[in-house]
Amino acid sequence: MRGKINSKVFDLPELRNRIRVFRDRAAAGKVLARIMKGYRKSEATLLAVPAGGVAVATVIARELNLPLDVVVVSKITPSWNSEVGYGAVAFDGTVILNEELSSRLHLSQEEIQKGIKKTEEKVNRRLKILRSNRPLPDFSKKIILVDDGLASGFTLRVAIEALRKAGSQHIILAVPTAHKESIEKMIGMVEAIYCPNIREGWQFAVADAYEYWHDLDEEEVLEILSDLHSHLRREDETKVKGK
Repeated sequence: MRGKINSKVFDLPELRNRIRVFRDRAAAGKVLARIMKGYRKSEATLLAVPAGGVAVATVIARELNLPLDVVVVSKITPSWNSEVGYGAVAFDGTVILNEELSSRLHLSQEEIQKGIKKTEEKVNRRLKILRSNRPLPDFSKKIILVDDGLASGFTLRVAIEALRKAGSQHIILAVPTAHKESIEKMIGMVEAIYCPNIREGWQFAVADAYEYWHDLDEEEVLEILSDLHSHLRREDETKVKGK
């Protein structure tokens, strides 16, 4: 059952330090929804980090009957490795750099600036594709920030900073899997962290928590969001007919 490694961190002790504990992101979303059932039909708003976070958050939205939107952030990566992030850019232009990692990667200032510019373009493109002209959600309400995992934490850190700038006072973090050190670094930034699968050790990959894993593209994210909105519309129509 639900356990604590800190008064603000909720995990599942039976899943600690294990790999391949979720079939896929949808299954991970169901596990998160179970340990977050106290938020069912609450005033909270789910904000998913594209791309992988959307697949997790849509399940939580259905299970807990919560509204869902996206918060567009993206890690900054070197040209030769799309998995290594030495910083991140948020929807409002907030940038955080991992100076230690960029130094280890021997990146020049010119390369770093090119990486930032490229990532800003990616974020702006995703904003147009995934949010269009929809107004931003009410950030004064309780926010549940969802991603498919927490490795170094830079992507979520920049998301939290941007949300704070936008007026968020109450932020909860929900991720299926995370490294314990990254969880500890995030504790002071949010009200609570829900993470079923917390792992330790010098080697960590988000994908190791899943049996089936692939990178989602923007078309898949749009399809997932469209399916959720169709589901919610059908539910609303059923409620109206039942009156």
